Amino acid sequence: MATREIHLELLLGKPVKDATGKSIGRIEEIRVQQQGNEWVIKEYLIGTIAILERLSAWTVGLGLLHLLGATKIYNGYRVPWEKLDLSDPNHPRLRCTIEELKEIHAQIEKAQQPKPTA
Repeated sequence: MATREIHLELLLGKPVKDATGKSIGRIEEIRVQQQGNEWVIKEYLIGTIAILERLSAWTVGLGLLHLLGATKIYNGYRVPWEKLDLSDPNHPRLRCTIEELKEIHAQIEKAQQPKPTA
């Protein structure tokens, strides 16, 4: 299998569109995981809420947004690496629609919730 290198720092801030051409936000964070001697991309964080995570200001940022009267503060997506088409790194696109991505996001959130103990 041929491998291709992309400078991840050049992806930060790039706008992303879904498969229908609808804009969903900008790449704000890229999560990687070490596998042996290599680092592989796990997921991309896209949208305004991902900026807070990138700046490690999640708790403070959400509190500040609430104080400023923000009511709809969640505007972001966790995109699994295989759902982002980087064949043109200057114009990344989802391999699915935003509706499918919302379903993926809901599944990830549900899987990360703590299990109730008896």
